[in-house]
Amino acid sequence: MDPLTRALPPLARLRPFEAAARHESFTRAAAELGLTQTAVTKQIAALEADLGVRLFDRRNRAVFLTEEGRQFGRVVSAALADIAAEAARLRGGRGAGGLVLQCQLCEAFYWLMPRLSRFHARHPEIELRVVTVLTPLTEAAEPFDVAIQTTGRAAGSARLVFTASDAIFPVCAPGVLGDTGRPVPPAALTAYPLLAHRVVPQDWMDWPAWFAAVGLTPRQNLSLISFDSFPLVLQAAVAGQGIALGWQRTVAGLLAEGKLIRPTEESVLRPAELSVFRGPRRGSHGETQALLDWLREELAEPA
Repeated sequence: MDPLTRALPPLARLRPFEAAARHESFTRAAAELGLTQTAVTKQIAALEADLGVRLFDRRNRAVFLTEEGRQFGRVVSAALADIAAEAARLRGGRGAGGLVLQCQLCEAFYWLMPRLSRFHARHPEIELRVVTVLTPLTEAAEPFDVAIQTTGRAAGSARLVFTASDAIFPVCAPGVLGDTGRPVPPAALTAYPLLAHRVVPQDWMDWPAWFAAVGLTPRQNLSLISFDSFPLVLQAAVAGQGIALGWQRTVAGLLAEGKLIRPTEESVLRPAELSVFRGPRRGSHGETQALLDWLREELAEPA
């Protein structure tokens, strides 16, 4: 047996592992591959036994990549993507060109789009396709070259490249406070309807966590109006329906236009609030690096 064959794990186990690592879920991997969850579980257990390391931690009926699993997932994902791309070329197929940048909907609309012309002016030769999402990277519908999402959301085997800071503070329409002078103390905000983006799991800061971060213990029965996406929260705030939490990078334009104001001076700085990842799609390395360099430059501006 040649050395390569001895070193390689059984290839039939790599596809279930790659899907499970990308989704960070055996259930979603099984659904994608048309297998049972039991079959995926057995294949990954056999792969772990062959490698002699745990690739996933199993906790409370959920699975989480270990550091070894995350690194192995990046390698396997890249290798399978290369094989798929070359197979498509040999078949005479032509994949979609350019780079794919996956971005959370709110950051794409309020932060990325006003800046995107600067990227195109610097790199007119690069075709860039922006894909907006509400879900974490583990639920990506298609491969991507680069992704931006809130730190702490599930990222599967995507490789973290860098993080960026952001500041979080309350915002509202100018008329919400009425004749009350600004700024008001944070405790006074509980007298108003509080607009919230509530999801399970709660991947980003919400009102109880914000109040705690500024040293307050708010009353239990906060008047919360919940939405399932942050763009809806901001639109409700602009419409005067209550007070929302705003992320500096996202709401800066709305503040500059006077559509929103800051009712209180308190702010919570999060040094690594946004994360930028390199994904499994195998686009041009030089173009991908150019996009990453540009994002790093834009996000270097202090929040």
